[in-house]
Amino acid sequence: MESSSPVALITGASRGIGRGIALELAGAGYDIVVNYTTRPEAAAETAHGVEERGRRVLIARADVASREDRESMIAETREAFGRIDVLVNNAALSSLVRVDILDAPEESFDRVLAVNLKGPFFLTQAVGRWMVEIRKRDRARRLHIVNISSISEYTASVLRGDYCVAKAGLGMLTQLFADSLAPHSICVNEVRPGIIATDMTAGVKEKYDRLIAEGLTPLRRWGQPEDVARAVRALVGGDFDFTTGAAIDVDGGFHIRRL
Repeated sequence: MESSSPVALITGASRGIGRGIALELAGAGYDIVVNYTTRPEAAAETAHGVEERGRRVLIARADVASREDRESMIAETREAFGRIDVLVNNAALSSLVRVDILDAPEESFDRVLAVNLKGPFFLTQAVGRWMVEIRKRDRARRLHIVNISSISEYTASVLRGDYCVAKAGLGMLTQLFADSLAPHSICVNEVRPGIIATDMTAGVKEKYDRLIAEGLTPLRRWGQPEDVARAVRALVGGDFDFTTGAAIDVDGGFHIRRL
């Protein structure tokens, strides 16, 4: 039976930015699919937060790089809710090792590209097909896909080149699927976070504390997962239904070219 509430599937939702998005959308009235790969206890914490906001939740363990896992997660979502209204491609890995690209190992490249680019590509393809089915039955339903990219999409970091390449590819993925799905009134956009306080950046906190204090970003503070989450909520909430293929910078002004 189809849920009476809109449903959002968020990959990598057990912690960090993904958790922030899950809780924000739950607060906005969405039932949530919490995807995770490791740390089931963290996924359970996110799920508890969703339930505290009065929404239904499904915890779905799936490695987005795996076709079988993606198919299983979509099947679980169909069974639990019978619908999907929002897909947020958030799951991502940083480089397995931080070394100059002249020494970067192929194993890291393969894994990072598989999770950060291949996974979102084929998950968007599968969910996009499902959304097209939904659109044929319901012309009024609001359907959105949001990709969480990064300032690394356009900012070179030679110590984690595979991550930068994957995020740059995610920007083009947004453009491609926005074009493909536009005839079905399905919007595809991206949010580009800057320096956000998460587990991924915890190891470089001292470095970025200094750089932010010195003016790396015009707004001299760390970004928080909630900053990104509010941007996602705005994109899917109805105010941007004539916007597709766009990128929203949530980076404290990092993208401004300054002298």
